[in-house]
Amino acid sequence: MAWHEFPLMIFTVFAQTAVGAFLLVCLMLLFGRPSEQQKAAMIKSLFFVWVLMGIGFAASTFHLGSPLRAFNAFNRVGHAWLSNEILTGSVFFALGGLFWLLSVLNLASAALRKGLMLAAMVMGIFFMYAMARLYMIETVPTWNTVYTPLSFILTAVIAGSIFACALLTGSGYRTNMVEKQLPILGGLGVIASILVSFTQLHELAHIHTSIISASELLPNIGMLKAIQYLLLVVALVLWWRPTWQRSQRALVPILMGTVCVLFAEFLGRGIFYSLHMTVGL
Repeated sequence: MAWHEFPLMIFTVFAQTAVGAFLLVCLMLLFGRPSEQQKAAMIKSLFFVWVLMGIGFAASTFHLGSPLRAFNAFNRVGHAWLSNEILTGSVFFALGGLFWLLSVLNLASAALRKGLMLAAMVMGIFFMYAMARLYMIETVPTWNTVYTPLSFILTAVIAGSIFACALLTGSGYRTNMVEKQLPILGGLGVIASILVSFTQLHELAHIHTSIISASELLPNIGMLKAIQYLLLVVALVLWWRPTWQRSQRALVPILMGTVCVLFAEFLGRGIFYSLHMTVGL
């Protein structure tokens, strides 16, 4: 496992989870018809989204060696995907954080706050795109595939949906979308992730240099993938159990499921970084 990339594992997983959860909570605010009391509680719960983003950005600076070097990354905005990633992530953080702050303090007009929310949603999507493009490097054949953006999107879907469900449940917002549709979305994400993994593992054998095959980079990848999906299944059981039992959804099991999902995604991201290889020798 590529534990030396742990700061980037934290950044990518937390950032993708934050974007996914933010988009879903905002969609509920726009189309879920919450009461004013529920709306206020839902917006306040977004505080934890910004905590994840803050931890992710803080962790990413350790990869640079010094936090001050982060400012150098803005030097090639529009030309380098690293610069684009940091810019779009920072703007998403700023717009979303400003929307949250103005809403919590009940400042500015409702139209301005809604505009900030919509702008943050769009910027979150651009942030995800820039993050995926950053890793699709032509000289790294194991990353320069469709599986890189797919894995990032699926992290946002799986981790984002269960985290959003936890935030909405804690806010007292209980609707059919929260109780049934979000768990279904998470389940479909897990199924898609498993299918993507099987296809990717099959194709790794066809990626090689003159001295090593991609499938040899991580000999225990099968066991690690099995642990990852076992954690995801445990999370789904904790998440879906109230639906099966037709009981009210409790916050603690969802939080436990969220932790399981995050551990699973960390494991998956560690596998991703361990598969780094370059063309040539």
